[in-house]
Amino acid sequence: MFTLSLFPGLLYLAPLATTLVRVAAGCTLLYMAYRYMVERDDLERAKFWPVGHIPEWLTILGSAILFISGLMLVIGLYTQGVAIVGMLIALKHVIFARRYPKYMAISGTAAALLFVICFSLLLSGAGAWGVDLPL
Repeated sequence: MFTLSLFPGLLYLAPLATTLVRVAAGCTLLYMAYRYMVERDDLERAKFWPVGHIPEWLTILGSAILFISGLMLVIGLYTQGVAIVGMLIALKHVIFARRYPKYMAISGTAAALLFVICFSLLLSGAGAWGVDLPL
């Protein structure tokens, strides 16, 4: 039998690939939440162009959104909705990474990759072991 796949016996693991991508994106968002909570004093002292000084409650709210989004991606709950939130977060990091590299939790390149991963999750769904039910 002729096949175009190098390892056709591994194709049954395709849903696992989406799961690995989902967990990696979730862990990245969890890392960003951790980093912003640890460095919130520095963030509050900095002056950002669109908003000026960031109040403490806004830093905590942003970290909570990152934490909840990351946790939901790791467990696979509402993956497509959270993927949109992840895309917006990644887009913000892509835009501001060059202007404020010291205050961004990940680099612009990593944020661009996170954007693509979240876009892929938006199109593909939760993968294996996700709580989301496919339609």
